[in-house]
Amino acid sequence: MPQLVKKYNGIISSDQRGLISYRYHKITRAINIAFWNIDNDTKNSLYVGSYGRNTAINTGDIDILVSLPRDLFDQMSNNRGNVQSHLLSSVRTAIKTTYPNSDVRADGQVIKINFSDGMRFEILPAFEKPAYFMSSPVGYDYPDSNMGGNWMATNPKAEQNAISIKNNETNGLYRATCRHIRFIRDTYFSSYHLPGIVIDSFVYAAIGTWQFSKSNDSSTATAAGTYEKMLLEYFTTHPTYQLMAPGSEQAVSTILSRDYLEKVLKKIAL
Repeated sequence: MPQLVKKYNGIISSDQRGLISYRYHKITRAINIAFWNIDNDTKNSLYVGSYGRNTAINTGDIDILVSLPRDLFDQMSNNRGNVQSHLLSSVRTAIKTTYPNSDVRADGQVIKINFSDGMRFEILPAFEKPAYFMSSPVGYDYPDSNMGGNWMATNPKAEQNAISIKNNETNGLYRATCRHIRFIRDTYFSSYHLPGIVIDSFVYAAIGTWQFSKSNDSSTATAAGTYEKMLLEYFTTHPTYQLMAPGSEQAVSTILSRDYLEKVLKKIAL
């Protein structure tokens, strides 16, 4: 029996969002004191990942980008060795001053904080790129300490802007679909590794002109299940192992998760 797309408004409670905000501001303050020499809990940080794109359905992973001074990036780029690992260690030390009793560890590209209530934060330290075109969202360079260390690029603001526009164009169907796919994944296939960015990028590519009807919140004026079958058909007729992230147009590999996405889409459509 198909599991048709539905809305998930308010699935993360206001109490949970309040706790997320409290921890977000504490982490931001620690970073600003350590790296910017200011006592401020709002500047130089933003929510990213599924929570930042507003497609999350739980608080298992909360992703934060913390922006560090660009001159530090320039300084580190001139040094030898795995400076990315050293940077992650410095960020971990700063966060430890705020959460000394929590499990805080560096892991490849991020600092992970595992809280005792099951909530996990992943903090991505990054450096804002110089703004050449002020009309476009500014991207960031961030460290990858794997394989001897290197720098990678991301543009979460561009992704968030593109998703917000798409969601408005579809009367909320875009985010509802992303959340529904997560719900099916977590309910029926909890062992699968199907990242949120793969889900969000796939739906962005597949949704086309489909939208919720403003009158009854059904997906366009067609028979029930037509939209869900379209998603599965789009998947089977576009056998790519790479998607493009909304807005940023950065490559999103699906090599390790494509089979899982297919199973979830079949659960929704068939």
